[in-house]
Amino acid sequence: MAITGTQVAYLFICPTKLWYFSHHMQMEQNSDLVATGRFIDKNTYKRERKNIVIEGIAIDFIRTNNGVELHEVKKSPKMEKSHEMQALYYLYTLKKKGINATIVIDYPTIRQRKRLELTESEEKAIGEATERIEAIVSLPKPPSPERKPFCPKCAYYELCWSE
Repeated sequence: MAITGTQVAYLFICPTKLWYFSHHMQMEQNSDLVATGRFIDKNTYKRERKNIVIEGIAIDFIRTNNGVELHEVKKSPKMEKSHEMQALYYLYTLKKKGINATIVIDYPTIRQRKRLELTESEEKAIGEATERIEAIVSLPKPPSPERKPFCPKCAYYELCWSE
């Protein structure tokens, strides 16, 4: 099974959302939050060549001053753990292909960035995460949702809580 960075991020946000997304129930096209993220992506780092795909990974942009430095642009650090794991998954996947890189998560709206490098313990965590993703995706129905503070703003809210 080919795992995407979005699936890794969703694992750390909500396994139910991960299941729905992985079963082609993609609700994000109607989400105001996703539209805001697209606006930020389109209107920041305009001098960079954006949305580069390497080995099936969609990178927001790359700099090659001192080695390969990938950049992921995010709206805010509210989902920081999911952003970090998605970014580390990119490094993990590229490392398996013989490409060594670092990654920077850029939060342009608050003018912050976070640099990450792949360590052995993070490689292990990514390996475990991919196993969890495969297990969740293979379920015949979505895992029961857990109420979280951000649920009402989620594009999948009605699928989870319509009863």
